[in-house]
Amino acid sequence: MSETSGDIRAVTVPKWGLAMEEGTLTAWLAGEGETIAKGQELAEIESTKIANVLESPAAGVLRRQVAQPGQVLPVGALLGVIAPAGVPDADIDAFVAGFVVDPPDEEGAEAGLAEGEAAGARGPIAYKAANPRAEAVPAILVHGFGGDSDNFMFNIEALAADRPVYAIDLPGHGRSAKTLGSGDMAELAGAILALMDAVEAPRAHLVGHSLGAAACFEVASQAPARVASLAGVAPAGLGPTVNDAYISGFLAAERRKDVKAALQMLFADPDLVSAAMIEGVLRALRLDGAREALSAIAAATLPGGSQARSYRAMLDATPIRTLVLWGERDAILPPEQGEGLPASVRLVRIPAVGHMPHMEAAALVNEQLAAHFAAG
Repeated sequence: MSETSGDIRAVTVPKWGLAMEEGTLTAWLAGEGETIAKGQELAEIESTKIANVLESPAAGVLRRQVAQPGQVLPVGALLGVIAPAGVPDADIDAFVAGFVVDPPDEEGAEAGLAEGEAAGARGPIAYKAANPRAEAVPAILVHGFGGDSDNFMFNIEALAADRPVYAIDLPGHGRSAKTLGSGDMAELAGAILALMDAVEAPRAHLVGHSLGAAACFEVASQAPARVASLAGVAPAGLGPTVNDAYISGFLAAERRKDVKAALQMLFADPDLVSAAMIEGVLRALRLDGAREALSAIAAATLPGGSQARSYRAMLDATPIRTLVLWGERDAILPPEQGEGLPASVRLVRIPAVGHMPHMEAAALVNEQLAAHFAAG
């Protein structure tokens, strides 16, 4: 049975990222029989990467809670049913009984997300690619300090609807080489340009989060002709300081509780930090050379709670269209650093969101980025 039947609408386990296969229902946020607005927070789901809130796909009444907290279910599995109050219970029962989870489209998944490597100055630069055969100007997603391409799990598929999208692992991060030169902004920007060369992209929309945004600004400084547009998500490079408690705490973390304490600084809601996220960061930090590489990058770009470079003058002078998205509860890079930007920079402040808007408010961020790309 399909996800809709007349006025009846299924609530299913979402696919947050192309690699997601299952999710755990951790809590219902609305009760059975409650009237629901479209977009209302309906349930908490935990994937292997993050805990997140599922928003209602439709308005109506939550007629059934089919799944119970603690259940691990495949993507597409039935969680509940929304329908008007006047729909007979027998119709709801028949819908639930006849609901079938579609099998995974393995061929489509393989075509939708691929992994590759570009030749960096000191070793391979890993990346993920979605819709690489599309004709439009590609977008390149650049994570922040200590992250990797998986930080864009909620964004890459949506943004790849009409263009190629590539999510990079910066040097010292993810699957990329842990051997560095200076670890400075020029080296990080060089990795982005190496990826662009590898995928034969003469120009690209550059989207950077935090330190990754500063790396994108550096590309715009070095090679402005190759930048179709810029977008900074909680960007570094616009203010003098960074929360050094996060940087130093992340680098020093050896135990789960220390990693958890560092990661919780990133989110307005600390409960979004899942056990799987903590384990993933611990594994990454334990890779040979990873901690040393990250320490070198921090020393070169974010020394002692400061930011090594400011790109305000570049943004003031460049004709490149620029979008800045900033969570109003960012505890890593204060949102006040977005004040006084050139009039050519479009600033969007996001309430009730911390340092990870692309994960905490993915739908809004995706909408803003898609419109930003299309405007050029």
